[in-house]
Amino acid sequence: MRVLLDENLDHALRRLLGRHEVVTVAFMGWSGLLNGALLKAAEENRIDVLLTGDQSLGYQQNLTGRSLAIVTLSTILLPVIRESLPKIIAAFGQAQPSSFQAIDCWPFTRTKNPEK
Repeated sequence: MRVLLDENLDHALRRLLGRHEVVTVAFMGWSGLLNGALLKAAEENRIDVLLTGDQSLGYQQNLTGRSLAIVTLSTILLPVIRESLPKIIAAFGQAQPSSFQAIDCWPFTRTKNPEK
């Protein structure tokens, strides 16, 4: 599966998404494209899933007839996203053309260091 990592997500996420082929918006030369143009470019380049932190993208764009799916995350913070990797990777497996999935990356709990 080809996954496009939106420019609002940390590029380090590329290496954490399992066996999927992950490219970034910057790598593809699409930085600064507006959402409609980005979706069109992604489809023309046979991207299967757009992974983004833009929670409104699926509501702003008409996905009917699109050949890609959108998976949006509830945060762009990599430490929080790491905790939800199984959910994110599972969403890729369920992704269908024209679909929109929102992944809730919360709640996130950080272990506190004991006070000395």
